[in-house]
Amino acid sequence: MRTALISDIHANREALEACLDHAERSAVDAYVFLGDFVGYGADPVWVLDTVMAHVGRGAVAVLGNHDAAAAGERADMNDDAAAAIAWTRTVLTPQHRDFLSRLPLTVEKGTVLYVHANPVDPKGWGYITDLYSASRALVATRAHVTFCGHTHVPALFHMSVTGKFASFDPVDRVEIPLTSRRRWLAVVGSVGQPRDRNPAACYAVLDDATDVLTYVRVPYDIDGAARKIIEAGLPPGLAYRLYEGY
Repeated sequence: MRTALISDIHANREALEACLDHAERSAVDAYVFLGDFVGYGADPVWVLDTVMAHVGRGAVAVLGNHDAAAAGERADMNDDAAAAIAWTRTVLTPQHRDFLSRLPLTVEKGTVLYVHANPVDPKGWGYITDLYSASRALVATRAHVTFCGHTHVPALFHMSVTGKFASFDPVDRVEIPLTSRRRWLAVVGSVGQPRDRNPAACYAVLDDATDVLTYVRVPYDIDGAARKIIEAGLPPGLAYRLYEGY
């Protein structure tokens, strides 16, 4: 089965549409949504309706920190993020808030673990940004593969059977065998607000028949997404950063 791993959509309809269209054309069988469906962007209602429809058809979804904030939890955020969440709360329906409030922090299926931030303290929202934070996450779980988002930067880490840790930067559309003699931590990047200086949306595909992971970059209508942010009265910086991927 081929599974699309989608994270950090951040209310960017144009980016999600492009990724879902690419996934469908790539014969993906299942979907996993790794949180932060809202925040920053101007289409939280459409994004949540889309994710909710996929969940209704069996997709997996976990809670992100922006989702928790939109559902009413207190959050420590910068001014632009807080402004976007305040606006998002005004457009969500009770059904959207109920969906967000019921999302789990983690989902484990067989030898695979899904979490938004990291498995060390899922509700603490700590970032996996380097080999040290990745090593702490890898020893916190016995899963063969842990998938997460949160940093908006695609990355891949692994631990050998002798306890050695290593990392490398994934390359667009290059297949990566997830060998059984290592345990893996994959940060799948961001659909709606990439921060690795590449503005193209990022998601990943796992083929569990071959244990091969592929990161995919998908161009999308940035002009349309940015224009909606400005028209909604959200902080202009949230629109401009889409062009630079930071």
